[in-house]
Amino acid sequence: MNRPFIIIFSLLGLILFVVTTQLQAQEITYNHANVPAIQPPTEYPVPPPFGLPFATSPSPSTWSLGQGYGNTVGAYFLRNVFYSAGQGLHFGLDFSTPCGTEIVSIGDGIVSEIDSSHGSPPHNLMIDHPNGYSSFYGHLLERTTFVEVGEHVKKGQVVALSGDSFETCRSAPHLHLELRNNFHVRAYNPVPLIDADWDSLALIGSFSQGYSRDLDNPRQWQTMYDQPDVAFGGVMLNDYDNPWPPNR
Repeated sequence: MNRPFIIIFSLLGLILFVVTTQLQAQEITYNHANVPAIQPPTEYPVPPPFGLPFATSPSPSTWSLGQGYGNTVGAYFLRNVFYSAGQGLHFGLDFSTPCGTEIVSIGDGIVSEIDSSHGSPPHNLMIDHPNGYSSFYGHLLERTTFVEVGEHVKKGQVVALSGDSFETCRSAPHLHLELRNNFHVRAYNPVPLIDADWDSLALIGSFSQGYSRDLDNPRQWQTMYDQPDVAFGGVMLNDYDNPWPPNR
């Protein structure tokens, strides 16, 4: 074989190696819902990539922030009842709103699960977003007919109707919203990820009593901005020896 052919075959071999390596590097990972999945970034994106789950503005007749994410007093008192799987924390945001309020997707994504085993009955919805996060909408009024599993949705698109965790539309009508990773096993504080005036939203409508305090470390997790991530099934984070308010 003469020299030109050797050079050509060497170049072809190099190209094949590079292409194969790139394809291997781009191998797609799927989550348990068989949707392409990646891990979210290690730092919160700036600016926040998501919007609020309502098309309307907050008001006494539309919606308000009811309970924050994280180490809330309510979650602390019920840490061994409702929140043990979430390390004792309230692993989402609760928005008080009448039954039947339209819920919109907080970002572009793919509907991965409807009425899954992730809780928040009577009905729920999971949307996987391409930036590694997934949004979960709980306590919905009915099994949604607005979208189907596998459907691509756009930010601001109506995807469900709000309901009541007690299914009465009088006891506790609200939307429970979580932000998880694409693998649905870790929850993140939605406040730094959703573009909203959180300081104003926190001033009205809350049925929460603020944040539980560890008197041995009293400054830890005391604002809506500094709450920890949740690893579902992990150890309890707030089983304090010296809590305030005291254990009931």
